[in-house]
Amino acid sequence: MDAKPEVSFEREVLVRFAHCDPAGIVFFPQYLVLFNGLVEDWFNEGLGIGYAHFIGARRCGLPIVKLDCEFKAPSKMGERLTLSLGVERVGSSSVALRLSASAGGQVRVVSRQVLVTTSLDTNKAISIPDDLRQLL
Repeated sequence: MDAKPEVSFEREVLVRFAHCDPAGIVFFPQYLVLFNGLVEDWFNEGLGIGYAHFIGARRCGLPIVKLDCEFKAPSKMGERLTLSLGVERVGSSSVALRLSASAGGQVRVVSRQVLVTTSLDTNKAISIPDDLRQLL
């Protein structure tokens, strides 16, 4: 996981008790929950496209079809993580994202995800809607 895309959206989050396992560190799947929240916030606040409207009223899905994570260092309850999102590639029906979590200048986890726009009525891939494509 080398070249970083330009960061297009960031969010700070507090590591809570609910994020941690009995060892006192963030339980690894919780990073995916945090990253999913980051994508939703990016839609709502960064792109200005209501995520709930995109999924609900417009019936467009954004499932992850490819996922890669590299865990570099643990995060502990009470720490503040900076979650970052950058767009690596835009295809006809997919977008590749690089997401990361860091604290104190130390990268804790990096994830690369490919999301595909789908019709929730047919569960088939569709072209990225024009309004979304223009913002990517």
